[in-house]
Amino acid sequence: MALKYAAVIEKTTNGYSGYVPDLPGCVAAGNSCEETEKLLRDAVALHVESLREHGDPIPEPQTSVASVDVPA
Repeated sequence: MALKYAAVIEKTTNGYSGYVPDLPGCVAAGNSCEETEKLLRDAVALHVESLREHGDPIPEPQTSVASVDVPA
């Protein structure tokens, strides 16, 4: 069964950074949004693998994401 975690990617002054709220410490940074997303996918896989290797519980995805429209 695949786990689906929400990821937040934000523009910074010199690129992009991303994190996964349900996996504290799981972060990535890149020069583009696409690069950051790829690096974050890799970081999530390594993070979960490390939890498994150490016998730690793997957090269930809890965070959801929604877009909110407001008048311009």
